[in-house]
Amino acid sequence: MTFNGRPARRWLTARTLSSGAAIMALTLAAHPALAQGTPEARLDKVESEVRALQRKVFPGPDGKYFEPQVTTGQAAAPATGTPPPATTAVTDLLTRMDSIEAQMRQLTSQVEQNTNRINLIEARMGSQLQAGVAATSPPASTAAATGAVGPGFTPAAAPVPAPVATPTPKPTASAPAAKPVAPSSARVEAVKAIVKPQTADAGDDEYSYGFRLWEAKFYPEAEQQLKAYLQKYPKHARVSYARNLLGRAYLDEGNASEAAKWFWQNYLADKRGDRAPDSLLYLAVSMKQLKDTNRACIALAEFSETYATEAAGRLKGLYDSTRSGLSCS
Repeated sequence: MTFNGRPARRWLTARTLSSGAAIMALTLAAHPALAQGTPEARLDKVESEVRALQRKVFPGPDGKYFEPQVTTGQAAAPATGTPPPATTAVTDLLTRMDSIEAQMRQLTSQVEQNTNRINLIEARMGSQLQAGVAATSPPASTAAATGAVGPGFTPAAAPVPAPVATPTPKPTASAPAAKPVAPSSARVEAVKAIVKPQTADAGDDEYSYGFRLWEAKFYPEAEQQLKAYLQKYPKHARVSYARNLLGRAYLDEGNASEAAKWFWQNYLADKRGDRAPDSLLYLAVSMKQLKDTNRACIALAEFSETYATEAAGRLKGLYDSTRSGLSCS
């Protein structure tokens, strides 16, 4: 068979090749990357990249992503060669968020445990100190012995000793009560010489007068004056000073047991009070004088932790001297 003078088969073959070349040229023009390799290999590569892209965009129905809305009639065969990625950027982000939340929960739990542990330690230390203060009974007041008198003061009567049973068959009469020692005229005049301030702040005047009595070493008079101030002005700005000074008066008088009670009371009443650090440190001093090394060390440890600034500054000298001679662990 001939066509225009040429065999028909050769003409069809030439025309088919010409059309195929034109299609291939258009394909290569649209996809320059297909210019390398055989047509089948390039087509497989395009298909594998499309499937990989679909896996990136639609990872799968795992509860966190949406299914692709456009799918082929049948599930695409898994690409040979490179397996699908195990995770994506989104799954990595969610995994890191879960890890951070778990760490936050762990840190919160540790903070709560440490807080509870610190509260238990403080409660145990407080109970031990309170038990030590309560266990020591104060000796009889020395106000009568020293003749504590002054403006507004009355001498305290000495306690009557209880009769003591004797092994002798004949009962003995109990000793009569000792009469208060009359104050000397020199002491009366010395107390009267201390002037009570007269300002617009009556509460501050009462405290200042007690301070002047203590400064002049009239400790029983200062104790009575400071107690009267605390009873009359329980909300005054100098209350923390007065309770601490009352403890100081008893301590200077030689009554460490009574002093410890006032120091402990002042510290517990307001741990942020102006003289709360002083009271806690002087509590350790009182316990040291009472030969109670254990409670003295407890008070020193709590002072150094609660009032680190004062321990390294204003009260450093007293803190160091109190620690000296104590074998605190």
